[in-house]
Amino acid sequence: MKRLIDLVVAATALTLFAPVLILLALVIRARLGAPVLFRQQRPGLGGVPFTMYKFRSMTDARDSSGTLRPDEERLTKFGAFLRRSSADELPGLWNVLRGEMSLVGPRPLLVEYLPLYSSEQSRRHEVRPGITGWAQVNGRNAIGWTEKLRLDVWYVDHRSILLDFRILGMTFGRVFSRDGVNQPGHATAEPFRGAQSA
Repeated sequence: MKRLIDLVVAATALTLFAPVLILLALVIRARLGAPVLFRQQRPGLGGVPFTMYKFRSMTDARDSSGTLRPDEERLTKFGAFLRRSSADELPGLWNVLRGEMSLVGPRPLLVEYLPLYSSEQSRRHEVRPGITGWAQVNGRNAIGWTEKLRLDVWYVDHRSILLDFRILGMTFGRVFSRDGVNQPGHATAEPFRGAQSA
């Protein structure tokens, strides 16, 4: 049932939002350059990597040695708007159609975090990652890693269709309030440094 809901909602949303997606792509191309889509390997179900798609929200600004500048220096005002509104997540609906993600589930984090999780935290990969999740509607990036990962595992243990609908409803409220987009002092969130330091 969950997979059927994912397919129907993702296909419908991509169809309805097609004009918005095209418009955003054109504006991103004009303001941030190419490529319009941000592609990155993220761990999916069972920790198996897949290519996640998002709209680009940062420039490719580099220092004199060719190293990418910190996120806060590359995140433009328009990019910050994309993140606050969660519009940068819309291409993830394609990952949902492909079966790599679900509408609701733990957010797919970085591949390099995989060996840093405790055995309990690793249980977040027992389900497909989601565009939104229990941690996102309970603090998003404003909460620490320990709490965020605890909420992810809580979702794994309590997941249900009713809970998914509740999370989707709460997500709309969080998007409009724009709460928890970033941790204080960071453009997004502080990097995860392991279970012991979470």
